[in-house]
Amino acid sequence: MPSTAAPDVSESSIQAAKDKLNAHVAEIVRWHFDPATGSPFWLERAKSFDFDPMTEVNTYQDLDKFGFFQDEWLRGGPVRRWVPKAFAESPIYTFETGGSTGVPKSRINVNDFRIDYENFSETLPDESFPRRADWLHVGPSGPRRLRLAIEHLAQHRGGMCFMVDLDPRWVIKLIKGRQMDQMEAYKRHVIDQALTLLRAHPGIECLFTTPKLLEALCEKVSLKSMGIKGVFCGGTEMTPQFHRFAVEELLDGIYFAPTYGNTLMGLATHKIPVDPADNYAIIYYPPAPRAMIEVVNPDQPDQLVEYGKTGRVRLTTLTKEFFMPRFLERDEAERERPCGAYPWDGVRNVRPFSKFATTVVEGVY
Repeated sequence: MPSTAAPDVSESSIQAAKDKLNAHVAEIVRWHFDPATGSPFWLERAKSFDFDPMTEVNTYQDLDKFGFFQDEWLRGGPVRRWVPKAFAESPIYTFETGGSTGVPKSRINVNDFRIDYENFSETLPDESFPRRADWLHVGPSGPRRLRLAIEHLAQHRGGMCFMVDLDPRWVIKLIKGRQMDQMEAYKRHVIDQALTLLRAHPGIECLFTTPKLLEALCEKVSLKSMGIKGVFCGGTEMTPQFHRFAVEELLDGIYFAPTYGNTLMGLATHKIPVDPADNYAIIYYPPAPRAMIEVVNPDQPDQLVEYGKTGRVRLTTLTKEFFMPRFLERDEAERERPCGAYPWDGVRNVRPFSKFATTVVEGVY
């Protein structure tokens, strides 16, 4: 049988990761369907199942029994139906998705955003994201978890985080209304605030922003001359072309960490170390076993595509706070082989799903 792995990862590592994932699935499913710990949503849905989640879901493949998680379940309330009983007395955060397609989807959080970004922190090199350095966040905040997550990342690494807010919902309205002059004025307003903070606070050495805002910042100033050592960048406009542009032209040797994440999944990490043979492809690996990303046949979404082939992104989230099996994202990508650092499937060059692309406005992401 041909290997499913890249040359730098062993089949035994892949099998060990699968075993860990299966054990994690069993633990999380039992948690969410135990009347003492589970969420009202899943405990109620269990009444309609023709199987017992507590005894008949023991592997990742067994999650197929739940069918596909529906987008509309997360739109509107009551949001408390998603709070597991085990967290009933805990302070609850509620975070929203982008909101570009109607009523925003909501996800509750207790500690997931902290755990996700503490894990991500381990992938950042200290020489480029120095411990005790301060951060600047230039991007969406408001109802999204991103603001608190980046702030926690900075604090976890011993720094403080300065903030410049971007309201993408307003930008989308301006673009849909063809008010491009106002959109450009708003972008200048955001960039001017960022430049003011960079000039006023020499302790800022790390930056989070989106691709389009990064380009706009670099048109105004050399980030290297401002003391920035590392850039953590995410957004829907992240492409191989932008990756090359950022590394070869915009950043003058500053470390560039592209990422893919959202409120429902958490944060996927770019393939490390960077391989020149990948030709600036954006290759991400999910934070297994807490979340898994797969690439499936759009017409038969219960079937994976072959490695290297294009399909729709399917997400499964598996934490004690949130259980979301088999959710079809509004993205497409190529299926990527496991690698040494991440012995499970990844995705290459994530972009808006082609069947939806004409209906989605990305704004200044």
